[in-house]
Amino acid sequence: MKSLAKLFLVAMVATAFVACSSYGGPSYDMENYISNEKYKDYGENPFIGTGTQAVSTFSVDADGGSYGNMRRFLYLGQTPPVASVRVEEYLNYFTFDYPESEAGENVGLNSEIATCPWNPAHYLIRIGMKGKTIPDAELPAANYVFLIDVSGSMNSPDKLGILKTGFKMLVDNLRDNDRVAIVTYSTEVQVLLKSTAADQKTKIKRAIDQLTAGGSTAGAAALSTAYDVAVENLIPNGNNRVIIGTDGDFNVGISSDEALTELIKGKLKTGIYLTVLGVGDGNLNESMMEQIAGKGNGNYEYIDNADQLLKVFVNEKAKFYTVAKDSKIQITFNTNKVDSFRLIGYENRAMSQEEFKNDSTDAGEIGSSQTITAVYEVVLNGTKNLEKYAQFDFKYKKPNETESRSLQHIIIDPLVDMSAASANMRFAASVTAFGLIMKQSMYKGTATRQMVLNLGETATTFDPFDYRKEFISLVKKWHQ
Repeated sequence: MKSLAKLFLVAMVATAFVACSSYGGPSYDMENYISNEKYKDYGENPFIGTGTQAVSTFSVDADGGSYGNMRRFLYLGQTPPVASVRVEEYLNYFTFDYPESEAGENVGLNSEIATCPWNPAHYLIRIGMKGKTIPDAELPAANYVFLIDVSGSMNSPDKLGILKTGFKMLVDNLRDNDRVAIVTYSTEVQVLLKSTAADQKTKIKRAIDQLTAGGSTAGAAALSTAYDVAVENLIPNGNNRVIIGTDGDFNVGISSDEALTELIKGKLKTGIYLTVLGVGDGNLNESMMEQIAGKGNGNYEYIDNADQLLKVFVNEKAKFYTVAKDSKIQITFNTNKVDSFRLIGYENRAMSQEEFKNDSTDAGEIGSSQTITAVYEVVLNGTKNLEKYAQFDFKYKKPNETESRSLQHIIIDPLVDMSAASANMRFAASVTAFGLIMKQSMYKGTATRQMVLNLGETATTFDPFDYRKEFISLVKKWHQ
């Protein structure tokens, strides 16, 4: 039945892709349009000697947008721009088979250590987090504001067309006590639909159907209006969220990445969460979308095809409810065991130890049932005693609390060969190796397409919606 439902939904969205190529987006002259897309290259974390610095601290990143954007390029027969590659988002696109949190907590922690496939003299430490799974029937009522870009640049089936279909999917999956308002923006900002109970699904979907594109893009003013609407209809202890769909091409009013992120930071006190959905290509401002999501207690996803609509709006819609806010990580390495370390990815999520201790520091959010993965490449110093390799400290706040909760996990797992590691570890290594190749990383060692396949093909036993199998298929289509 699950497969039939998926086939039905995929067929339902087919009309959003008229005149599009087989991957779900339009075909373009690559040389002409890549230069107009905006990315920010954060470089790569280096190896750090534990004798100099034994502590690594960073905020969680629950985004998956970089992976979806990469998939778009690969289906067009291209390699994504290096600046677009954020390895942590490749990892966090996927759900891992991690244990649930302990009673009374909203996050569970785990870890594993195995040999590094692309550098056999090194090891990989995988750390994992999982947000508490809350059944749909027990989720708090939602107060959503759909903020939809209807400017002229959105006049395309893979932009406004796909967003209309996706938002209607979400409406179909809302409960009667949820609420939806719709704000649109082009040259002007309009409250198209006042907050409406989700038992009026036909009325909400009719409003979405009437959307057409044209004009310039007053994005900053629209964000302010959407937050105002969300605050006006705030549900105490509920899921209050603005969901923006755009190509990020803001050209009226505030438009710089820095000014927009400052605007969003000013909205944090409202208690409204933010989800950013990027669409289209050619003038995609991916840098801005990723940054405002990070500063707005939110997440960023890129919608490149019909299956991605299903993933975001149906299969993983529970992620729209945050179970852990201001989530931050601190790994303290044992200098008796670890000589040096390198955090792979998370370059734009680094924090100081003081920020980790400070409860007022803004950090990342984890949704219901969402998993977060981070991978360290480490050099051990050769000692054989049974001391811990590292201590994993984690701080977060429950949705309606202001004081952080602290969790601790000791990393003392036995060293194993990657071939004997868990499916979680092998798949994480596969995706990480692929990300290093796409990043053209100076640390990719002997990583190859075949290595990615060898690791990934043995790690698809946990794959509820076949996203791991899709990854394997994608790698097979790509030629290094």
